[in-house]
Formats: sequence, C-alpha cells, structure tokens
Amino acid sequence: MVNVPGNEKPPTDKPTQTKPKPAGGSSSTSSKNLVALAEADGSFTTLTKALKAAGLTGILEGKDNYTIFAPTDAAFAKLPQDAVRDLLKPENKEVLVKLLTYHVVKGQVLSTDLKSGEVKSVEGGAINVKVDPATGVTVNEAKVVKADIRGSNGVIHAIDQVILPPDL
Repeated sequence: MVNVPGNEKPPTDKPTQTKPKPAGGSSSTSSKNLVALAEADGSFTTLTKALKAAGLTGILEGKDNYTIFAPTDAAFAKLPQDAVRDLLKPENKEVLVKLLTYHVVKGQVLSTDLKSGEVKSVEGGAINVKVDPATGVTVNEAKVVKADIRGSNGVIHAIDQVILPPDL
C-alpha cells in the first residue's frame, strides 16, 4: 500500500464529465434556446430586438430545430440609416417577419453539413450557400464570420450582412 502524504483525496475531475467541443471551435451552450443564445452573445442585439418586434421569439424558443444565418449588429449597421428603425415599426411587421424568416432554415445545419447549393428558408425563398475552402462560407453575398453557435434547439451562424429575400 502506498502512503499518500496528508491523506489527499483523489481528484474529483473526471474526463467523462467534460462536454466535447462542437466543430468550428465554438463552445457548447446547449442549455440555451436560440433566442437566449442570441441575447447572451452580445453581437446580436439588433437581431433580438427585431425578432421580438416581429413576434418570432416563441417559434425560436420552441422545441423545433432551426438554423439561423444571423446578421450581427455590424451587419445591420450597414443598412441605410433609417432602415432598421422603420422595420421595427408595428406597421412594417409583415416585411420584418418576411426579412427575418428568410434568415432561418428548418433543422440544425452545422458548418460541417453545409454544401454549396440552394437551401429553402422558412420564408420560402432560396438561399444560395457557397462553401469555398479558400474563402469560407457565404450565404447569398454574406460571409459567415462565426459558425456553429449551438443552442438547445438549433444553431446560429453569424453573418456580416443582412440578406434579402428575392421578392423584397
């Protein structure tokens, strides 16, 4: 029998208790739904404000899995000065819903699952995804700047531009 000085207890950290990191190097926050995840991130304040104004938070807080190509605050800042303010007005709710649901795809699609081609948005329009090993992933003309922000009901991919449905 080995005499352990001071009768120290064995370490309580067990490797089996750590969560594996998802692809893309982001940390797992699987306990938060997509809306809570966006709110906690800090770079999606305009998006979360818009989701609330459009009445879409209930859907994105639910059990169904979604993938959001989420414009960052910097992406919204690229829009004309009054565009966001006008979109958030109650009389423009229909346009806002159309714009926001165009950024959402049914199901959880991680960056490792993305392939070049078209995907159908919740809004109904097609989003053109381009996967290029040299330049990264783009959706329409927006570049994915942070991928695989995982939530309990889907995943967020941060993009650097607001993408517009073809008929808007």
